Amino acid sequence: MRHIALLATGLLLYAQTSIANEFATTKDAEAMVAKAVSAIKTNKQATYDEITAKDPKWIDRDLYPVVYNLQGKVLAHGQNAKQVGKDLIDMKDPDGKLFVKERVDLAQSKGKFWQDYKFTDPVTKKVLPKQMYCEKLEDTVVCAGVYKR
Repeated sequence: MRHIALLATGLLLYAQTSIANEFATTKDAEAMVAKAVSAIKTNKQATYDEITAKDPKWIDRDLYPVVYNLQGKVLAHGQNAKQVGKDLIDMKDPDGKLFVKERVDLAQSKGKFWQDYKFTDPVTKKVLPKQMYCEKLEDTVVCAGVYKR
């Protein structure tokens, strides 16, 4: 009976670890943005193209980078290539929050920041609270976010 209890405990710990590893963390988002900023500094257009083409080096579970100019136009998007070239400054989340405008404003005032809003999770397809980490780079803002589960 003791062996069964130990086995059950081990399986529970494994399941919890697997679930935790299934989704990106805030540290993963910060690392993704740092990686993107570095790559953009080296070769801006090639990096934008790789991000938008969903190159595996730019996708980490539910995490991907997005790059905007400071007017809210999408320059690269790791999940939705149709967004590239679009001005999303007036885009609202389900609660009516102008999250792209807020993101651009925060980039200009803070440089590096975390932002809360709601967005559709590409894994579950459900609208979830999300935290986006962003850094201003010249006339752009480079971001990657995690969903609050």
